[in-house]
Amino acid sequence: MARVVGVHGIGKQLLGEETLRQQWLPALNDGLKRAGATERLADADVAMAFYGDVFRPEGEYLAVGDPPYTSQDVEAGFESELLLSWWQAAAASDPGVVPPGAEDTLAGTPRSVQAGLRALSGSRFFAGVALRAMVSDLKQVHRYLLDPQLRVRARGRVADQISDDTRVVVAHSLGSVVAYEALCARPGHGVRALVTIGSPLGIPHLILHRLQPAPIQLGGQPRGVWPGRERLVWTNLAEDGDVVALVKDLRPAFGPHVRCARVHNGSHAHDAAAYLTDRLCGQTVKDGLA
Repeated sequence: MARVVGVHGIGKQLLGEETLRQQWLPALNDGLKRAGATERLADADVAMAFYGDVFRPEGEYLAVGDPPYTSQDVEAGFESELLLSWWQAAAASDPGVVPPGAEDTLAGTPRSVQAGLRALSGSRFFAGVALRAMVSDLKQVHRYLLDPQLRVRARGRVADQISDDTRVVVAHSLGSVVAYEALCARPGHGVRALVTIGSPLGIPHLILHRLQPAPIQLGGQPRGVWPGRERLVWTNLAEDGDVVALVKDLRPAFGPHVRCARVHNGSHAHDAAAYLTDRLCGQTVKDGLA
């Protein structure tokens, strides 16, 4: 079984295990090289825990790709609040994005949703991303957190790939939430290193408070359960311009033992490959395999 398990992020429902492994394997090896490792990962060393298809509708002859979502499909509550959070984060890191005004903080009104999607479509982060894809991403996060059956299926895909040989789990974006919950559900696992990249795990109320297992209250503040034994080394990498990773420092949410670092991905702020090729990512993978 694989020594490294990768867990993909949001919006990969049209891909698959082999497609993603072909993308991740060379990027992981580039990161190892940057970290000075002499070892290179072979095909058999890396497995992808693919869960994207649980979000993909059954094929129909007249339907291709994402559903034709519009701004009217963004639901009030979770989806509109997450959209507003993305908008605020994009405006804070991209001078070309007009920040939300006071009238837009009432996320959930049709006007504020349309304004948010329009602003994000012009940001560096979402450049080239179709509106329907943005809405689809919002709905994927929403469905994972609020659909118990889908959540169990997605977590099972990760658990199925983790064997006694697995030493490192690298999880991107929404995949970091799936991987975290899968590891928590298997407390006896032998994973030595968890690497979360572009992770939304630290977002209070929207993500953190909805995790399974639920955070405990420590000094009046929620503290996420540690996803393994004490010896597990958890490293979280975030880019300043990555709006999905709204909370860059996970230590307040999960404790001081999470190693948090900022990386520089340029215009590809949330791209998995940009994270994987970074020296810090490579060093964490190298240490986990040693």
